[in-house]
Amino acid sequence: MRYSRMFIPTIKETPSDAEVASHRLLLRAGYMRQLGAGIYSYLPLLKRVLSKVESIVREEMNAIGGQEFFLPALHPKEVWEESGRWEVMGQNMFRFKDRKGADLGLGMTHEEIFTYIARDELRSYRQLPQTWYQIQTKFRDEPRPKSGLLRVRQFTMKDSYSFDLDQAGLDKSFDAHREAYVKIFGRCGLSFVQVEAHSGSMGGSASTEFMVRTNAGEDDVAACPKCGYAANTEKATSRVAKIEDEKGPDKPELFPTPGVRTIEDLTKPPFNVAAHRQIKTLVYAADGKPVLALVRGDQELNEAKLQGATGANEVRPAHPEEIQEWMGAAAGSLGAVGKDTGAPFEGRIWADLSLQGRENMVTGANKDEHHLKGVTPGRDFQPKWADLRTAMAGEGCPRCEGTLDLFKALEIGHIFKLGTKYSESMGAKVLDEKGQEKPIIMGSYGIGVERVAAAAVELYHDEDGIRWPLSIAPFHATVLSLQARDPEVGAAAEKLVGQLEEAGVETLYDDRDERPGIKFKDADLVGIPLRFAVGKKGLAEGKVELKIRGEKEMRLLTIEEAVAEAKARVDKARAR
Repeated sequence: MRYSRMFIPTIKETPSDAEVASHRLLLRAGYMRQLGAGIYSYLPLLKRVLSKVESIVREEMNAIGGQEFFLPALHPKEVWEESGRWEVMGQNMFRFKDRKGADLGLGMTHEEIFTYIARDELRSYRQLPQTWYQIQTKFRDEPRPKSGLLRVRQFTMKDSYSFDLDQAGLDKSFDAHREAYVKIFGRCGLSFVQVEAHSGSMGGSASTEFMVRTNAGEDDVAACPKCGYAANTEKATSRVAKIEDEKGPDKPELFPTPGVRTIEDLTKPPFNVAAHRQIKTLVYAADGKPVLALVRGDQELNEAKLQGATGANEVRPAHPEEIQEWMGAAAGSLGAVGKDTGAPFEGRIWADLSLQGRENMVTGANKDEHHLKGVTPGRDFQPKWADLRTAMAGEGCPRCEGTLDLFKALEIGHIFKLGTKYSESMGAKVLDEKGQEKPIIMGSYGIGVERVAAAAVELYHDEDGIRWPLSIAPFHATVLSLQARDPEVGAAAEKLVGQLEEAGVETLYDDRDERPGIKFKDADLVGIPLRFAVGKKGLAEGKVELKIRGEKEMRLLTIEEAVAEAKARVDKARAR
């Protein structure tokens, strides 16, 4: 492919709204252009990258017995109502009415549609197991699109689904996908970690995320360098040191706290109550019903864990007027004492495990500017116990004697053990060996195709531009003709390009009538791994110059040596 004929609209200036490297560089290097908030046009270079990612995905999915589908992006409301997710998805789903008034949505994912097919077509255990997948456009009405391809409203996903008769079958399908994902991301050149994760609106018994460590990520991961434990902070647990409390009064005692609105306020004179001796009381609505969540004053509530503990489809902080109505006081003076019997909180008070065994603590009295001291959970109120807090860096690893690190990460894939969540709600059943109906046991497995490309840019770039892994680069090599008008240089460059292509090395030939400096800068910005420069000085010795993107060393090689070097590198990348 000749550079002079290809559409590569590079720009010099960094777009003002581009906050992360992948956003900035994919725009500058001519890979994409923005059409609207969270909506991007993929230009030829990016389309080549994404096609390579998709090819790797297809090869590894086919290797575990996956069968490729292509399902509609346009979904009737009724199918999503069967699973109960039409309402759960809320404003995240694009919805509209057709000319006949029927409600439709644009698919964010395809659990419902694949289950719909399985319900109608799978009848017997003899038809199981099945692994179905597709690579399809998805839509999400993202409230705050940002960071280029990392938070968008239209994106491409490989989503696959396993259908098994029993839990053992699901475990086998889950492990097969896990191994396939390791191969996919490895072949794409990514450095990644597997972490335990929260299942969210997908549901199911377990899920694992594949994460790339980068400050551009929006997830926090807690990991132990000693044993390898890693989990999204929505799921992560940790060991905290036990606190020995002084003996307190036999029952809570009321005391005035004028001006106190926060945990920190109560730590200051004249009160001097350390944060770890306070109970932080937070009011939430879980599927619209009031819930109290209690954590230690020096800890943070994790909303995903609260959602998991309550089993709610949605949790949100209560509004000020709801807090006043349910608690009889404003935020800053709230507590669980007296709220565990009667409406609206009976059976709906959840306390973090770190509060178990504590005594003589301080909490709000549900009377403005008043608190209670001498409070003992389990004596003065009866909560339900659960892990509710967010694990913090420096806390103990839950699996070994090590301590946790905390870092930002970008999700590139997520696998779920769905179980019977969708098959039961939608009636997808088969007959087992005894002729009895059983709900199909399902798994769901996703890969964000654009996120793989963006993650590669986040991992591999420098001040000059992108450094693509060879396996997903738009071209393996670029050949620069340094004196485009010189017939000898042009002929040698054409010869090198031809031999590279014959050897299976995809090559971009920069035949533009531009200064060498411009060509070098564009080659670095675009990020093609192998750069061959053909110029009069080198040709005087029968040599061309090879530079590997990201390395400082330059080598002079004959054309034959250059082709052999490029072919060996490409073959190695393909074998991997």
